[in-house]
Amino acid sequence: MSKKAVFTMKLEPELRADFMAAVEAVHRPASHVMRELMREFIRQQRQSQDYDEYLRQKVDAGRESMEAGRGRSNDDVEVAFAARRAQALGRK
Repeated sequence: MSKKAVFTMKLEPELRADFMAAVEAVHRPASHVMRELMREFIRQQRQSQDYDEYLRQKVDAGRESMEAGRGRSNDDVEVAFAARRAQALGRK
């Protein structure tokens, strides 16, 4: 991948010194480690956005279901599953 952009940042001298010591200890260039950290951050953000979209779609589907009269209240669900648990445990 061609590197044509420069990223400059300000940070505390102690943080820079600690970071430089850490990357030197593992014999890796600081720029490589920073690129990996940036890529990982981007991946995590995309994963979070994907999950937020998935969750939004599930909530929308649940709302539509309730509005169409196909939903059940939490109390109804609890009663139904209490009966299932009792049946699974051999109680009726």
